[in-house]
Amino acid sequence: MIITGFIINNTDKNLTLTIVKSKVAQLSFEYLRVFTPTAANKQPALVTHKKSITLTTIENVGKHGYRLTFDDQHSAIYSSNHLELLIKEHDQRWQHYLGELKASGHSREAMINFTQL
Repeated sequence: MIITGFIINNTDKNLTLTIVKSKVAQLSFEYLRVFTPTAANKQPALVTHKKSITLTTIENVGKHGYRLTFDDQHSAIYSSNHLELLIKEHDQRWQHYLGELKASGHSREAMINFTQL
């Protein structure tokens, strides 16, 4: 998959990816943060309380992909292959995540209330 552009939409809290051949995909910031890449030998941890997360920057890191940084100070490098997988498996992954979240007793909501000035 060849990505030709990104649009960060802070109002709708999603990232639009423009892919070669004029294809477009949208992924929510929360979804991207929840399914952050992990080391091949590590079991991914259940990420909770990220419904209000914001994507702050995207940095091209050459052949490795793109470093996405979120407002909780988390950053990770998302390869084009990982982003393609997140797009293709969106519905299946999201439903599985919601089931795991419910079973754990955790929430998508932020742990504290905050007001953005």
